Amino acid sequence: MAEPSYRKLHESGALEKRIVSALEALRSCRVCPRDCRVDRTGRETGRCRTGRYASVASFSPHFGEESPLVGSGGSGTIFFSSCNLLCSFCQNYEISHFNEGAPAGPQELADMMLRLQKAGCCNINFVSPSHVAPQILEALPPAIEGGLSVPLIYNTGGYDSIETLRLLDGVIDIYMPDFKFWDPAPAAAYCGAPDYPEKARAALKEMHTQVGDLVTDERGIAVRGLLVRHLVMPGGLAGTARIMSFIAEEISKKTYVNVMDQYRSCYLACEDGSISRRITRREYEEALKSADDAGLTRIDHRCRRVLERFFFDGI
Repeated sequence: MAEPSYRKLHESGALEKRIVSALEALRSCRVCPRDCRVDRTGRETGRCRTGRYASVASFSPHFGEESPLVGSGGSGTIFFSSCNLLCSFCQNYEISHFNEGAPAGPQELADMMLRLQKAGCCNINFVSPSHVAPQILEALPPAIEGGLSVPLIYNTGGYDSIETLRLLDGVIDIYMPDFKFWDPAPAAAYCGAPDYPEKARAALKEMHTQVGDLVTDERGIAVRGLLVRHLVMPGGLAGTARIMSFIAEEISKKTYVNVMDQYRSCYLACEDGSISRRITRREYEEALKSADDAGLTRIDHRCRRVLERFFFDGI
């Protein structure tokens, strides 16, 4: 397996310069599109309610990710507390909204990465990293010096700053963004982010420019590239067909896409009539058809098997 490029950045001294720039962005925080402009190096926190150090809810090998990310040892997930989107229907609301977790400094984060690699994980999977990208960068030198050598995954909600993503160029091997909503209205209603569609489109383009289409090794394990997730919402609220067309036409028809059926009415969604139900079989079939119609050729294999299961409300 080729050596990840983050090791070369570290050896050249370029990684240290990225870290300095990223930490400086915390002083008047512009790390993500919320652009809170609070001083996170002191006692202030913005929308993400995270200060100078990242907070981690859990870290462990995970076997529920897409098959190119799992291998035999699992994906080495590090779940960061809080989020910069805070969706009202979040299935992990205890972590995102209630901020469950404990602060972790750079050495602690590095130790987590190394423990996951030692456990046999084929990558390190940063979950909800958009608000803590500087802290991730800061933890890499001690991790690299400790022997870290597996690909890094940026598992994000898609609400990412182009400036921050450019600091991650050559650091992140695999980008795995969600593309949640095509239209501003539902993004505003459910995430408080009417600019989400615009920012997500720009972020996906930047990610693909950096890493290209998903590439796997001889074992079928992903080593580099873009993998896009899209959660199908009740009543077509996500704008699935438009999103699939965008990916095919403006990113690549070879983009690896997971059209997800997992929507559940969690947290505040239970009180909202428009999203208080699960999706139907027909809604999911239409979502998959929109991916086919757009010309996308790499749909996660589990998507087809979903239709054989009996968990949908209605037909």
